[in-house]
Amino acid sequence: MPTSATGAERGSEQGFTLVELMVTLFIIGLIGAAIVMTVPDKTPTPSGEAEILAARLKRAQEEAVLTNRSVDVAIDTAGYRFRVQDRGGWIDLAEPPFAPTSWSPGLKAVVAAADGGHGVRFDPTGTAGPVRITLSRDRRLAGVLVDDAGNVKLDAAPR
Repeated sequence: MPTSATGAERGSEQGFTLVELMVTLFIIGLIGAAIVMTVPDKTPTPSGEAEILAARLKRAQEEAVLTNRSVDVAIDTAGYRFRVQDRGGWIDLAEPPFAPTSWSPGLKAVVAAADGGHGVRFDPTGTAGPVRITLSRDRRLAGVLVDDAGNVKLDAAPR
């Protein structure tokens, strides 16, 4: 049956129904939500920061032994920094892996040292006074322990 002014017949209608479009959009939305839910949180966790700190403390201990100089790691609310003893004074280290490091926003650090200090000091033999460093954010805790022998360990159950 002619449906146009020229009298040409139209073939069967091509396209999608509204229901088909709505179902497609719904499926795309579900897939998008699933992808968003699997994206990891970029905020560092206390346990991740504790692992980094422990590795850097271990490297500081090695530096003390290799250079035969004391290495001090000062830890405060802003972050931590490394210093070496040289001719009676302390010199800040600025080159990686000893560059000063700031804590990520919201992270709190508490240092409990046997000598009452605020950090870890490795002597030229690699030993240090015992120190417990507890990192926290949003009720999540992680810790780093340094014992008398200078061994650095992650604390499985910080207090």
